[in-house]
This record gives sequence, C-alpha cells and structure tokens, in this order.
Amino acid sequence: MTPLLIINTENIPAFCNFGSNFANKTKVMQYTVKERFLKYVQVDTQADPMSSSFPSSEKQKNLTAIICDELTKMNIPFTTNDAGYIYAKLAANSTNKVPKIFFCAHLDTAPDCSGTNVKPIVHHNYQGQDIILPDDKNVVLSPVHHPNLLDKKGHDIITASGLTLLGSDDKSGVAIIMDALYQMTNNPELPHGEVKALFTTDEEIGKGVAKVDLQLLDADFGYTLDSGDLGCFEDENFSANSFKVTIHGVSAHPGMAKGKMENAIKIASEIVSALPKLCLSPETTEDKEGFIHPTKIQGGLESATIDFILRDFDTSKLDEYAQLINEITEHVLENYPGSRYESESKYQYRNMKDILIQHPHVSQIALMP
Repeated sequence: MTPLLIINTENIPAFCNFGSNFANKTKVMQYTVKERFLKYVQVDTQADPMSSSFPSSEKQKNLTAIICDELTKMNIPFTTNDAGYIYAKLAANSTNKVPKIFFCAHLDTAPDCSGTNVKPIVHHNYQGQDIILPDDKNVVLSPVHHPNLLDKKGHDIITASGLTLLGSDDKSGVAIIMDALYQMTNNPELPHGEVKALFTTDEEIGKGVAKVDLQLLDADFGYTLDSGDLGCFEDENFSANSFKVTIHGVSAHPGMAKGKMENAIKIASEIVSALPKLCLSPETTEDKEGFIHPTKIQGGLESATIDFILRDFDTSKLDEYAQLINEITEHVLENYPGSRYESESKYQYRNMKDILIQHPHVSQIALMP
C-alpha cells in the first residue's frame, strides 16, 4: 500500500461540531457500492512495472474516464491529469467551520496476475462451504486454509472466476468513496464540510502519489481506503524501497568455456539462494517484521538482474537490508573473479506513523463512534 498523508492543523477542533442529531437526520440509504464495484473490476487497469510512463499502462485511464462520467452525472466538480488521477470536490453544506478532508483510493491493479476479462462472481448467502472457481477448478477458497471465511457466513462474497485478479485492491475503495459522494449528494440533510476525493494510478508499483498536486488537492488531512477487514483502521505501514542488482558475467562459447565462462544467470541464482530463509523473508515473517523480497530475475549469460522490494516499519533498516544484499553479492562473486555487479536503491514510500505521531488528532477523529 502506498500511503498519502497530508496534514494541515488549521480548524481541527471544529471538525466534529456537526451537532447531536447527525444520525437521526438521514433517510434510508440506497447503497451503490456493490453495483459500482462489479462494474469497475471488469475494467483492466493492471499496472506495468517495466514502464517509465505515467500511468504505466494507458488502459488505467479507461477507469478514469468512467469515474469522471459518474462524477459528471452527480454534478460533482473534478479535474484530471495525464497520469489518470482524478481530483473531485464536494462543497460544504455545513455552516460550521470545519477542515477540508480527502479520501483516497487507487485505480490500478497489481502486475502479478492478469486483470484482463475479469468475470466477477457473486456468491450469495455464503454458508462456510468451499468456493471452487469455475474457470480454474484447481483454485479453491476453503475455510480450512482461509479461516476468516467463516466470519462471512450469511454474507454475499464476490470472487473472480479463477483466471484473473478480482481487483478488490483497490476498486473496493474506489466504489466506497464514489458511493459516499453519491450519498452526500443525494442526502443534503447530511451535514459535512468540504470533502475531496483523490483517485490515483500506479499505486501497485510504488508510484501511487508520484504525480499528486498538493495545491490542487487542497485538504487539511485525509484517509486512504485500501483493503483490510470491515472496520479495520491502520495508522502505520511498512516503509518501502525497491532494490536492483545487476550482474555482469563473462561470456564464452560453451564448447570452450572451461575456466572462462562465468554465467550471470547462475550467479544471480546463487545470490537469491544465499538470502536469509528463516528470517527477513515474507514466507517466515509476520506483523511488523521487515523483509527482503526478490520479485524478479531476468537476463542471460552475460548479464542478469534481480529485482527486490525492501520493507520495514523502521525506515532506517531499509539501508541495512540493501547493505546485506550487497554483502551477499560480493561474497558470491568471490568465486567469479571476472564478473562484477552494480546495485541501485530507489525510494518508494514511508511509514505514515512517523508523521501521524506528531498529529494524533487525525487518528482520533477517524476512530470516533
């Protein structure tokens, strides 16, 4: 998750001064979350980590266009940019002086699995049984392996068909924000200050706020809606860097390679094999434990690259993880005197707790009943 945290301390004390009749002023809501979600997930918005453009895949803007059309029909002013971002603004209807807040979600889906031809399936009134996805019957969602499914008895569950991502991360957040705007627009008796919505692209490849215009956003603080259990609230997250190691081996004809060839593919494989296995690995860590995670190896005999993501709640440890990878690489290369390597670390995002600890009211407001 790429966090976006904007804080302006002006007007904070007045935020909750809406009056005691807030809960009693509304009519029965006609929620639109489910319908919006089923529509959004069928739009392929898969991000491309190999692209240097913004957005990384032009198809993300297909969903941008749909959201803009829906905002137009709700008469909510908005603006967009070449990266596919959307900034929407709902004017205040409260006479109280309250801060401007925003809600944020991302339009893109992860590059790990296809987002093409997503076929959402609604499993009505789930009763704890195994869910077998029809397009790949080897994909089974079972309470045996996913015990939290048992908490969903009696609920409707939405899945993909087995060949793609569903895209709930984060089209569920997009649908919720759009429904919230719809409810406030159609229920003017709901008092609120100025509300902003920000939809971004390329969050899944660590660039979700790379093109944000803070002056255009113009909010005091805001909240990201991005997965989690119902009612879950998080005010801290991993800090993140990407890291790349490039190996330059020695090429030789395989028929005359003895004592000459130093295969970059094999060197890269040895580096990955030498990574810690019982710690610092997503497979063996939990809660706030940090990790080094190789995500891709590519290349050939002469040159190969290894892509990593580095994660820890303690930002200072990211440099330690990068240094550990360098040390492992140098140790492996001791057996390959003709080869060399280079490495590169890139900033992705940081633990929002480092800032929120200075502004506890932002979390306190979100947790108010």
